[in-house]
Amino acid sequence: MPVVSVTLEVGIDGVAVIAFSNPPVNALAISILTGLKEKCDEAVRRNDVKAIVLTGKGGRFSGGFDINVFEKIHRTGDISLMPDVSVELLVNTIEDCKKPIVAAVEGLALGGGLELALGCHARIAAPRTQLGLPELSLGVIPGFGGTQRLPRLAGLSKAVEMMLLSKSIMSEEGKKLGLIDAIVASEELLKASRLWALDIADRRKPWIRSLHRTDKLGSLSEARYELKIARQQARKIAPNMPQHQACLDVIEEGIVQGGYSGVLKEAKVFKELVVSDTSKGLVHVFFAQRATSKVPNVTDVGLKPRHVKKVAVIGGGLMGSGIATALLLSNIYVYLKEVNSEYLLKGIRTIEANVRDLVKKGKLTQDKAEKTLSMLKGVLDYSDFKEVDMVIEAVIESVPLKQKIFSEIEKACPAHCILATNTSTIDLNLVGEKSSSEDRIVGAHFFSPAHVMPLLEIVRTEKTSAQVILDLMTVGKIIKKVPVVVGNCTGFAVNRTFFPYSQGAHILVNLGVDVFRIDRAIRSFGLPIGPFQLQDLSGYGVFIAVGKEFANAFPDRTFQSPLVELLVKSGRNGKNNGKGYYIYEKGSTPKPDPSVLPIIEESRRLTNIMPHGKPISVTDQEIVEMILFPVVNEACRVLDEGVVVRASDLDIASVLGMSFPSYRGGIVFWADAVGPNHVYTSLKKWSQLYGNFYKPSKFLEERVTRGIPLSAPASSSPASKSRL
Repeated sequence: MPVVSVTLEVGIDGVAVIAFSNPPVNALAISILTGLKEKCDEAVRRNDVKAIVLTGKGGRFSGGFDINVFEKIHRTGDISLMPDVSVELLVNTIEDCKKPIVAAVEGLALGGGLELALGCHARIAAPRTQLGLPELSLGVIPGFGGTQRLPRLAGLSKAVEMMLLSKSIMSEEGKKLGLIDAIVASEELLKASRLWALDIADRRKPWIRSLHRTDKLGSLSEARYELKIARQQARKIAPNMPQHQACLDVIEEGIVQGGYSGVLKEAKVFKELVVSDTSKGLVHVFFAQRATSKVPNVTDVGLKPRHVKKVAVIGGGLMGSGIATALLLSNIYVYLKEVNSEYLLKGIRTIEANVRDLVKKGKLTQDKAEKTLSMLKGVLDYSDFKEVDMVIEAVIESVPLKQKIFSEIEKACPAHCILATNTSTIDLNLVGEKSSSEDRIVGAHFFSPAHVMPLLEIVRTEKTSAQVILDLMTVGKIIKKVPVVVGNCTGFAVNRTFFPYSQGAHILVNLGVDVFRIDRAIRSFGLPIGPFQLQDLSGYGVFIAVGKEFANAFPDRTFQSPLVELLVKSGRNGKNNGKGYYIYEKGSTPKPDPSVLPIIEESRRLTNIMPHGKPISVTDQEIVEMILFPVVNEACRVLDEGVVVRASDLDIASVLGMSFPSYRGGIVFWADAVGPNHVYTSLKKWSQLYGNFYKPSKFLEERVTRGIPLSAPASSSPASKSRL
């Protein structure tokens, strides 16, 4: 086990070096914070100590406060688990210390780590050290004085930007801002910090308590104006979250009433936010993402991942070119195969455009872009496949075509090669039916656009080997995706769970609810776009094809709406031709198209499900629930069948794959927060009014009867499809 420690060593120069260690990122566990206070007090008492240097071991200062404490508070509801660090340690022990303290910072100083450094009397950093206060991304605000000291050292506007956007900067920029006093090479860091501390002690350098500074805050009226603008921006970027406005209130308190008053208000507000629903949701998502890398019988059986250097991608359409782009950007050689040179050229051009776009946005240098594209080779046959470690098939959703390709690549590729398909709905056993290498066949389901969306669903069959799954998980991490291992069924985990989403929306429209009101209600809930605008963007062809797959797989609970086919008949194809539910014109936001209303009326006439022919009356909350509770219901079936390893995998997949709001914790977490009983009674009521689509699942009913959360592990689940 890594050693968690705080040590104190006094040199012959009279400088005490207090170093803390808690690998891998020196998280500020409660024992570290207690140790820091004890060692600082000891250094002050000792007559042989003139000055103090504070540093983290292992080439990193600190990644911040130990988030496990938040999780423990959420589990127990006991806020007293949160230590009083801000006043006791930062103000009384460090900032008001009778001997100067210098922070020697390298690697990273984030969250509580940066706040610890801000409380010191100077900060010396190694080059390329990452500095930031990302606490708002966990639903809280900086709680160790950061809301007060960062504006005083870096200036108000930069501090507000860093906190509200959880945006980090490098030490070089920190030096320009005045946040860092000097930058020195890593090997000279301790020596330079000791000298600086002695210079402060001997009055050769200023002894600065950052909480007392006001020179960078500007006048009161300027500061208030700046905070007013920031509040308006926060309402746009975080409409349903309390921590952004709270952070600005606390900053303002310190500017108006003084730094110490600001610190006291910060501590009070921090404790209120830690127990908020937003923090609970965001902290759950944080841990859910980390849990995906633990897969029973895969990551715990001593296997080592094999190195994947070369990958072949079959199909250069939207998905294939996106997948190829993601691989190339992470220095993996790609062979892109197409059926003819015209399609191949089109695929290569799409990849080039993706890479150019990143250069234009400043996310990639021109040199790196050229190196990236030099690793791509377009091919029209399988002759180069003899040297690839993995093939990803990304052709259209046709079973015969996929079967043909898999029997061909099995012969063309080496025996160790992973054979992956990017199908989004087709059963993998069908894909590999004609192959004799079923242990190498795996689903690599990317979400569109593949080089941007962070989720990778890894779909295993009963025959897929653990080695193949581990290798694909490793490739997923290399290309900066979050890999979630799931079982094999129609739609796998994400699309299967969310297939009732658009269906629920279509039921509401056919019950007489306004289509644009439905989209608005879902956006207000926190999804980026509503279900009808989503259909416009993904294309009606996709919607119809996927709908058929689910209708065949789950005929007992699908609603057949004629609306999309009526739209296609009337010459609409969503964003593709600029006309759908919305009108799409270049350079302007989509506008609701009133001429779609007669088509909707025709759909209502054909389905004839409005009670007594009259539109139903619903609140916005009921709209959200009538669309999302059926999704929760399907999530229950996915859990019951063991399609995912754990409920939190479905949470992180819903956030990363379907843009479910992260601050609501994911689909299962949200359902538990709303209350499974409310979900169950609502679905039961609607099933009696509007039919089987809403019928509560057996799993949901059992959980409600026994009073168990939906997320609790199943005690005796059938053989789990994701763990086999």
